[in-house]
Amino acid sequence: MIEVKKEGILLEKTCLGFENEGVLNPAIIKDGDKIHLFYRAVRKGNYSSIGYCRMYEPLSIAARLDIPLIFPQFEYESQGVEDPRITKIDDLFYLTYTAFDGVNALGALAISTDLIHFEKLGVIVPKFTFDEFSKLAEAKGKVNEKYLRYNLHEGFEEKEGKKIYLWDKNLIFFPRRIRGKLHFMHRIRPDIQLVAIENLSDLTVEFWQHYFLHLEKHILLSPKFPHEVSYIGGGCPPIETKEGWLIIYHGVHDTVEGYVYTACVALMDLENPLKEISRLPFPLFKPDIHWEKEGYVNNVCFPSGALVIEDTLYIYYGAADEHIACASLSLSKLLNDLTKKYQKNEKLRSSKRI
Repeated sequence: MIEVKKEGILLEKTCLGFENEGVLNPAIIKDGDKIHLFYRAVRKGNYSSIGYCRMYEPLSIAARLDIPLIFPQFEYESQGVEDPRITKIDDLFYLTYTAFDGVNALGALAISTDLIHFEKLGVIVPKFTFDEFSKLAEAKGKVNEKYLRYNLHEGFEEKEGKKIYLWDKNLIFFPRRIRGKLHFMHRIRPDIQLVAIENLSDLTVEFWQHYFLHLEKHILLSPKFPHEVSYIGGGCPPIETKEGWLIIYHGVHDTVEGYVYTACVALMDLENPLKEISRLPFPLFKPDIHWEKEGYVNNVCFPSGALVIEDTLYIYYGAADEHIACASLSLSKLLNDLTKKYQKNEKLRSSKRI
């Protein structure tokens, strides 16, 4: 069994108006000798913005803003900016988040050169209704019935005067181009999907129509084990190692007490991320401490940021949708288990290309 040390709660809500309901689901990045942490801050009424902390060590807060760094400014994010992730590609920082307008939750992007000033580029995932999606995805035949179960929105097409789109969350960029293309993960339940493009301008309506016509070719990971049987979603930005891309994601399974969110790990091929090398058949860690089991949402460990310092992998996560916590483990031992003990025996999905 892989030894994981839970380092405890790193950040808690305050009495400040923008974060008096909870802090959760952080993004983290080390740039030079500085560590930057961006987190979802929730005020009463489930209105989210993004707060900021500067850190001088992986577990120590040096300074914390008393106002949100990023907040809703446009209609598409009027109810909140949620669950940030951040990566650096070349000299540009890509901060992704879920934009929520009170009806739709969709992946959006902001870019920066200095981690202080961010330019919002808006929603970059498709704005398709469920009916539009299902007609395209089922053009070749039936898709996994969970796509229908989780995305039908009880059959409603509009709410509060707004068209209801397919919810598309957990938008996360890979930290470099692969074979010359930008790659990002996104999540339409129950799977994690993968996009590869030359430029952001490629993300046209026509691009997404073709993408959904061939949806099966773009599935990065699907639920496989009992702890992730309900659905899965992206967690931390991929970590490049000699053995492959380390993908830390969240797995969800239903119980009599409701959904349980756990931290999970898979290893994917460096040049073809759609090729799965191995996957842990159990959670890397799960809710087992009282502040993970009880909170705004019970039984949640939601990984969303990671740092590698020498051989230590630090995973930052939202706990019970109320706190920000950290867990640590040996990266080399994890990779050793993934490449030897838990490497897939069945044929890899080598036929899949992007």
